[in-house]
Amino acid sequence: MLKNIIRALRLPFLSASILPFVFGSLVVRKQFNLPAFILGLLAAAFTHLSANLINDYADSKSGVDWQDKRFFGSFGGSKLIQEKVLSEQFYLEAALLCAMIASLSVTLLAVVLKDASAIVLYLLVVFLSWQYSSGPLKFSYRMLGEVFIFLLFGPALVMGGYFIQSGIFPDLNSFLLSLPFGFFTLAILFANEIPDFADDKKAHKHTWVNMLGPKNSFILYYAIMLMGFLSVSMNIYRGYLAPLAALSFVFIVPAIKAMNILRRHYEDKFKLVQSSRLTIMIQFLVSVILILGIKR
Repeated sequence: MLKNIIRALRLPFLSASILPFVFGSLVVRKQFNLPAFILGLLAAAFTHLSANLINDYADSKSGVDWQDKRFFGSFGGSKLIQEKVLSEQFYLEAALLCAMIASLSVTLLAVVLKDASAIVLYLLVVFLSWQYSSGPLKFSYRMLGEVFIFLLFGPALVMGGYFIQSGIFPDLNSFLLSLPFGFFTLAILFANEIPDFADDKKAHKHTWVNMLGPKNSFILYYAIMLMGFLSVSMNIYRGYLAPLAALSFVFIVPAIKAMNILRRHYEDKFKLVQSSRLTIMIQFLVSVILILGIKR
């Protein structure tokens, strides 16, 4: 049962929210508020888990995840509903529970910071995270999901961590520092949308893959990756990241490999698992390097 819970929560993907938040918190060059950091980290993690769960619930309701019931791990959802291991009701209740834990963390955070604006900002984030795949807006069904994934896993997390430690929001420097995280997480989403394209189309779910079609979408993947590495370069040039951050450019090589897989095997889901895993690895390792590359 524990294995299924981990699979339902998509726990390995938590690094996409934890690492940007850690980066935003550490980039502040002043006294570190540990209690506020812990509460903010809990809020970020449980909001992410809540969004994962509600995504599977919504994609089951819409029929997207029923188009192909096979579990690929990197994309296509957890498939535990389709395998009749867990119910849609379980996902909904678990999503609400995670959202409640995150909300409690933010409430305590507001008390620690003596600033109620943390609650207001959090409510906006959790609203957008749920509307990504559910509710009346359903951003991911209207070619807007990519925009909000970029914002939620880049600026929202980095600037959120920065705000908790500095009390400053909005802040241009923390926004610019957030760009690599947004682009590399967006690359994960986009790499996962290519194998899902045919199933998404049947369920009237429209993603950025619709713009070029799966055959040519590797071009857009390349552009997203390029923007990620360029944003790292910009922040090194501006002096907000140490030269150590340039080590992230090593991962241009696996990025090109992932792009070639997307170009050659855009209709083979099993081959595309490799491009998805490469993109996840790139996002994780570049994020770690950027944290190590924070200028002291």
